[in-house]
Amino acid sequence: MPDPIPDPQRDVRPTLEAVAARAGVSRATASRVVNGGAGVRQPLVDQVRKAVDELGYVPNHAARTLVTRRNGAVAVIIDEPEFRVFSDPFFSRQIRGISRELNAHDAQLVLLLVEGSGDFDRVTRYLAGGHVDGVLAFSLHTDDELPSIIRRFRVPTVYGGRPERLAGDTPQVPYVDCDNRGGARDAVRHLVSLGRRRIAHIAGPRDQTSALDRIDGYHDVLPDAGTELITDGDFTVEGGARAMAGLLDAHPDLDAVFVSNDLMASGALRVLRERGVRVPEDVAVVGFDDMTSVAVATEPPLTTIRQDVEGMGRLMVRLLMERLNSDTGTWPESVVTPTELIRRASA
Repeated sequence: MPDPIPDPQRDVRPTLEAVAARAGVSRATASRVVNGGAGVRQPLVDQVRKAVDELGYVPNHAARTLVTRRNGAVAVIIDEPEFRVFSDPFFSRQIRGISRELNAHDAQLVLLLVEGSGDFDRVTRYLAGGHVDGVLAFSLHTDDELPSIIRRFRVPTVYGGRPERLAGDTPQVPYVDCDNRGGARDAVRHLVSLGRRRIAHIAGPRDQTSALDRIDGYHDVLPDAGTELITDGDFTVEGGARAMAGLLDAHPDLDAVFVSNDLMASGALRVLRERGVRVPEDVAVVGFDDMTSVAVATEPPLTTIRQDVEGMGRLMVRLLMERLNSDTGTWPESVVTPTELIRRASA
């Protein structure tokens, strides 16, 4: 059978002029509607949108960028190695919240991971190229170069988690975080209410504000607790296991432990089980995050502090979009979300 003869009318991509003609409006009016501009009466907006649907018109991205000065893309920058981002459910939840909210705003997510100092050059080149409208950056560390890079190119940014510090002459950049300190207080108060008196803490990396705030919350309830009862982990399962083993060796009389995240708590529970220590009879354990894929799979199921990680990702996008759509150029306020104690069998 011979190949069908192409139909020129069907193969020609619909133009903005065709949309305008079908809707009975000027090309400028059609352009404003298609590109999200203001100042067009609703009846005309409806006519243009109907014409777009009927013709199957797809806006030209390059032309749209010239009109709106937007790329329709947002960079999500995570200052963590790849193995952590793709193995820790915290990151997948936050990215899912960000992705869903960006979809609602018809914006594309661009994921950039920073594994070492060499990656900062790559991020710098990308931001300098003007490829994105804004940045969502999280898992920042004390010596992070990201804030200074972002300031250099004046890219609208929202941080996930409270930044450690910003330059004194720099306007405050908004962030979304949970009440890390308050959640830690609730965790330790719960252990105290169970009659536990020798309560240790497995902390996260001290170059991150979330870990420091949770240490402060621990001390709010136990101001006299010695530093020997606090040991550092790295927010990984193996880090929690190593920290728990060290605590048991040094303090065999401890009867509870507050762990700075659920992954480390699962490692701690594994060591306690291997050592023949009963949970919660001998040692009660409370985690932080409520990563249900982890918390309900431990033995016993983990009592923990819940933070709405996916919701925080959505909030980051909303703050950024509020900034991008602001006529005054002012920044919205930072948001700190509440936490909640979730009781299961470990404490």
